[in-house]
Amino acid sequence: MVTIYGMSDSGNCYKPRLLIALLGRRFRHVEVSTIDGGTRQPGFLAKTPNGKVPLLELDDGRTLPESNAILAFLGEGSRFVPEDAFTRAEMLGWMFFEQYSHEPHVAVRRSLMIYPHLKDKATPGRLAETLAGGEKAFRVMEHRLSQADWLAGDRASLADIALYAYTHLGPQGGYDLQPYPGIRAWLGRVATLPGYRPITWLPED
Repeated sequence: MVTIYGMSDSGNCYKPRLLIALLGRRFRHVEVSTIDGGTRQPGFLAKTPNGKVPLLELDDGRTLPESNAILAFLGEGSRFVPEDAFTRAEMLGWMFFEQYSHEPHVAVRRSLMIYPHLKDKATPGRLAETLAGGEKAFRVMEHRLSQADWLAGDRASLADIALYAYTHLGPQGGYDLQPYPGIRAWLGRVATLPGYRPITWLPED
């Protein structure tokens, strides 16, 4: 059984948990936090020198960092990876978009607003910058989702899981999703996928 090291309230750490739930597989969760210094402990750094979560650990001891790389590994051969080469490339494009154009704004602004230890970094300028960047990312998503049910192809893919994680937490970062009906409808579709679990869900021991 695979192990996922991560913070239970992190969107990046939620991605692999959500995918495993949708696939009906079992896994073990180990809480490791950036807040209490857990990611900087020698034992954890021995597994991943970058000292970040989430981290996937296989039964044979191999480890895999980076949330979207973990999605790609866990989703291999599943219904969440399109068989068509072009549609699969579109999925990857959205996953790159999530890390380069979405997460640096939407996730960061949420962190600045909900974590007390980041309060000194939540300057008016930084909040304004991340707000503008997040809204730009949402407009790009809305353009697609106002015309299609899913981000790549005609069914849910890893791209939807990757972008759902922090998009549905957008209001916690002060984003208003009312101007984006396509996104709001898409969020509802993801939440009704068989096996869906919310970010608060963790597996029982």
